[in-house]
Amino acid sequence: MAGLFSRYLVLALCLIICLTSISSANAAVRRFKWEVKYEYKSQDCVRKLALTINGKTPGPTIRAVRGDTIVVKLNNSLLTENVAIHWHGIRQIGTPWADGTEGVTQCPILAGDTFTYKFVVDRAGTYMYHAHYGMQREAGLYGSLRVALPDGESEPFSYDYDRSIILNDWYHKSAFEQAAGLSSPQFQWVGEPQSLLIQGRGKYLCNSTTLAKDDVCNATSPECARHVIIFVPGKTYRLRIGSLTALSALSFEIEGHNMTVVEADGHYVDPFVVKNLFIYSGETYSVIVKADQDPSRNYWAVSKIVGRESNTTSGLAVINYYPNPRRDPPTIPPTGPKWNDTDARRNFSLSIKSHPKFIQSPPQTSDRVIVLLNTQNEINGIRRWSVNNVSFNLPHTPYLIALKERLGHFDQTPPPDGYDTAKYDIFKVQDNANATSSNAIYRLKFDTVVDLILQNAQTMNKNKNDSETHPWHLHGHDFWVLGYGKGKFNKSSDPQNYNLVNPIMKNTVPVHPFGWTALRFRANNPGTWAFHCHIESHFYMGMGIVLEEGIEKVGKLPSSIMGCGDSKGYRRP
Repeated sequence: MAGLFSRYLVLALCLIICLTSISSANAAVRRFKWEVKYEYKSQDCVRKLALTINGKTPGPTIRAVRGDTIVVKLNNSLLTENVAIHWHGIRQIGTPWADGTEGVTQCPILAGDTFTYKFVVDRAGTYMYHAHYGMQREAGLYGSLRVALPDGESEPFSYDYDRSIILNDWYHKSAFEQAAGLSSPQFQWVGEPQSLLIQGRGKYLCNSTTLAKDDVCNATSPECARHVIIFVPGKTYRLRIGSLTALSALSFEIEGHNMTVVEADGHYVDPFVVKNLFIYSGETYSVIVKADQDPSRNYWAVSKIVGRESNTTSGLAVINYYPNPRRDPPTIPPTGPKWNDTDARRNFSLSIKSHPKFIQSPPQTSDRVIVLLNTQNEINGIRRWSVNNVSFNLPHTPYLIALKERLGHFDQTPPPDGYDTAKYDIFKVQDNANATSSNAIYRLKFDTVVDLILQNAQTMNKNKNDSETHPWHLHGHDFWVLGYGKGKFNKSSDPQNYNLVNPIMKNTVPVHPFGWTALRFRANNPGTWAFHCHIESHFYMGMGIVLEEGIEKVGKLPSSIMGCGDSKGYRRP
């Protein structure tokens, strides 16, 4: 009997090795050569210097299959400016140095240099890539990354055609001008965007009185022709929708059509039908849309700013029912939901549950709870965003290098795990001229379960009740979204209402005005990982933290990620 068992065990091991070999053999290496440079573009009809990849913005769409290796050789042709690319939603298991977060996982790619990113896409889904240096993302450096299932595997929904759409907002001022205003004692807020783009295209009124005298505006430029999505009557479409706005929360809708939400940040959703898709910067969704309306005409696709009182014109694209001419629909575009309907947006967030056949059950308890109060502060007269009254600064030597190679210096005093909940009134304008700045990080015990509680509060705006929507993105992980709530989080009672049955997993999530959001994740991906507000100006102003876990388990760092701070000229002994 023992011999028979041994033979079965050997056969089983051989089968596992064979299947692994087959899987590895089927995985492809997908290579890309990119050149990043500035070019004049007219994304919304107004000419502006934009950051492009191979002459385009949005950049090339990367299509891959789960298990593939992506190799991107990037040439930085900006000449006077550094760059870094983050692969948003890719966990970088085993390759933390490829996360592309300047100051956290790598040194920036210097002007004129070439750098190669290499990583495995380990899960099917809808992802994105974008600049992660300064405020470059809003200059147009972004694109889509789609990962399909291997042959023989199927998704829990069907469709005939697959399309990607990136939503964005667009400013006429450069990122340099905006950063200078944010960093000045005479604080200058970036303001509302001039346009909303759908797949890189929008329209600004060339006869607008708000145009600067030197602006060049050409309403007939093909670069700002409306994006067109062709629908064949009777067919079903999967629209992969991602938001990389610099500021704006959005509502997206298609005139006359319902959308069924089926995927969020690479995870299958228990399907639900919406008219408006609420989407925040850093989020991706897949929706299923049936081309079942009157085929004799075209329809509007509309993005609209919500969460902020804005006069920015809605972004418009055209759903073109084949074989109709490519022309604007005959109707007035839908006006969308009210900008300040917070309950509708919160209810949408609460509706997102894991698909019944793909539930990854969360740990029922956590080992550590970190409460992160979003605060607005002033430090030496400079307006900042902070977490628990601590405004984040990046160090000169990236954390991954500093910790792994024992180089560089950053603040070793641990940042606070919470705030004075008894005394802090989240509805009151605080006298927050008492903040500090720090580059300290949260050191997590490897493979422990951590709760992150995002708490929203009043800003320093004394003129009105003002608590902004903040989308927070976690690098290197997915987390379970355990719940959303109104008011101040109660550590005793609110966890009793967590969804521990079928919570969705995501990598980006909103915290709604004067409310809280509860997340849970397992700290089992060795490296250093940013967790920050995905609003470009907010992170620039200090709204983020960095987590470290299992640094001793990280493999040998490639020398190509070094070259800044104390890693200049560093050679391992």
